[in-house]
Amino acid sequence: MYEIKIRGDFSSAHMLKNYKGKCENLHGHNWKVEVIVIGETLDKIGLLIDFHILKSKLNIILKSLDHKNLNLIPFFAKKNPSSENIAFFIYKKMVQLVKNYPVKISKVTVWENENQSASYYE
Repeated sequence: MYEIKIRGDFSSAHMLKNYKGKCENLHGHNWKVEVIVIGETLDKIGLLIDFHILKSKLNIILKSLDHKNLNLIPFFAKKNPSSENIAFFIYKKMVQLVKNYPVKISKVTVWENENQSASYYE
């Protein structure tokens, strides 16, 4: 099995619904995102998937989140825009964007800051 990782980032604001504490107020983060992709087969030049292709797929998603209030994005109307749910959101979007490639999204990790992260995988 082969594994590759890419990273990206975006800035956005959010507030946690039904949370008691300072995070219930609107605040922002400079989020870091890591996507891990796995697969069993390399292409004819020895690549699992071109980093450029994978990064461009992630950037489509991150552009939709960048400099936004996450609470106003339809997906987060019913789900709290927590780090966990942001990782889930990115994971599910990435699965759709790479469905025509011979790879599987293994895990998505989202960092609120350098000391705290949440991941989603299946």
